[in-house]
Amino acid sequence: MATTITFRPDDDARLALEELTADGTSVSTAVRNALIEAAVRHGKARLRAEAEALAADPSDRAEAAQILRDMESLRAW
Repeated sequence: MATTITFRPDDDARLALEELTADGTSVSTAVRNALIEAAVRHGKARLRAEAEALAADPSDRAEAAQILRDMESLRAW
């Protein structure tokens, strides 16, 4: 289902849109692609922040170290 979105670009957004459409890309396609790319970057940044928080958590690090020790005892060689 398509939804129509209206926005009022400021000067920076207008210049960015001009850049994205300079090759003949439609405004709709340029905006759609920019939104998807921004969502992907946002998701990656969120996951990165979560991983960094877990890596900095002393109790999580201790648990991971214990798991590694437990797994080492299961090695066949």
